[in-house]
Amino acid sequence: MIFLTLEHILTHISFSVVSIVILIHFLTLLVNEFVGLYDSSEKGMLTTFFCLTGLLITRWIYSGHLPISDLYESLIFLSWIFSIIHMVPYFKKHKNYLSTITAPSTFFTQGFATWGLLTDMNQSKILVPALQSQWLIMHVSMMVSGYAALLCGSLLSAALLVITFRKVIRIVGKNNNLLNDSFPVDEIQYMMEKRNILKNTFFTSSRNYYRFQLIQQLDHWGFRILSIGFLFLTIGILSGAVWANEAWGSYWNWDPKETWAFITWTIFAIYFHTRTNKNLEGLNSAIVASIGFLIIWICYFGVNLLGIGLHSYGSFTLIS
Repeated sequence: MIFLTLEHILTHISFSVVSIVILIHFLTLLVNEFVGLYDSSEKGMLTTFFCLTGLLITRWIYSGHLPISDLYESLIFLSWIFSIIHMVPYFKKHKNYLSTITAPSTFFTQGFATWGLLTDMNQSKILVPALQSQWLIMHVSMMVSGYAALLCGSLLSAALLVITFRKVIRIVGKNNNLLNDSFPVDEIQYMMEKRNILKNTFFTSSRNYYRFQLIQQLDHWGFRILSIGFLFLTIGILSGAVWANEAWGSYWNWDPKETWAFITWTIFAIYFHTRTNKNLEGLNSAIVASIGFLIIWICYFGVNLLGIGLHSYGSFTLIS
């Protein structure tokens, strides 16, 4: 009873704190003068991390196994990984480009986990026979960690696409105006307009340089996080294959979860392949990573909606 009460308290504290962190992020985006709030949001995420850590440890103690055996526990574990990813740049004294991604991700993931739809699932139960193995910690923790890192990296790639396409649209719009205005005028007026454009370009060069730096940082951090996530995903799939051979007598059964995990791995393998080609890296690789964002959610969450296959435990079908 004490552990259940403690878990309940830690759940509400962590969710409340991360909600305040989201509000602070919105304030700092709207009003740049609130610079001091940045440290408050970082401390808030640190508090959320410790609360989630205490929640997982508490649940581990009274359940007797690492709390990653069902959908509710894996969502809490996923939000805990998001909080870890959030703090890495903070402790390394780097500018935290991940804060606008990891904080909302932690909020929505934990919010859905504590939603009424999963009320019956948040009660700890005895592990089903298929999960009573030492491979549980290795396989599931690697897979969920891989999902978290890949989701963050994919969102950074999506942000890169948004910034890049906004820049392209503006440039195309200016070029079209120049062509429409230059045809009906003589050469002197055309030269005057060209000189005005060069002057405006000079004044906006600093802003373009900042945007270029931001794109480079998003690409850099996205690649690093996706590399870590891809490594975790690979380890998770391999350990799952060994576990499947012990439990079901076959390394691979083309189960829906296994199939979508393989599709996810293939998508990000294509991403890293595009990174090796100088003509395809940057924009093209970001498009592939953005597609991978949707594939991850289908693999992690979509299959659980169906509740079919050998990985049906932890799905919504267990609630009914």
